[in-house]
Amino acid sequence: MEISVRKATIDDYNAMCELFNEIDALHRDNLPRLFRKPDGAARERDYYSGLIADENTALFVAEAGGELVGFVHAMVRETPALPVFVPRRYAIVDGIVVKSGFQNRGIGRTLMEKMQAWAIAKGATSIELNVYEFNRTAISFYESLGYQTLSRKMSKDPKRDQVAS
Repeated sequence: MEISVRKATIDDYNAMCELFNEIDALHRDNLPRLFRKPDGAARERDYYSGLIADENTALFVAEAGGELVGFVHAMVRETPALPVFVPRRYAIVDGIVVKSGFQNRGIGRTLMEKMQAWAIAKGATSIELNVYEFNRTAISFYESLGYQTLSRKMSKDPKRDQVAS
């Protein structure tokens, strides 16, 4: 199977919405208190257009046989101008998905390599990402690429602590 990776275009919008919906469904199924199904498209066209127009945003798609089978979305950022932070430019992976049926074929790795090359070209000295704890498959994938846990985001439902009166 021949896989090609390229920058996303506006013509990819409908196929990208299908891919966004696939990753969104995984999050909705596992964290319904945080994620819901939108009434319309998975992403608004204006939002998508903004992504592909932003020079500090990467949106790369993987194609197989003329079909979009995955994407990676990343952004380059600068640390805040506060004396506590070492000034640096870094990339944040906002999302990656490989269509079910095409997983475990190296597509995700190829997308991440393309994104990493882009980040380096943009002057990023590190790449960061967030992953939910339920997503053990993604965690294992990122670890296989050399990513390590840097911080932990924690949450709780404050109503659970309330005592019934």
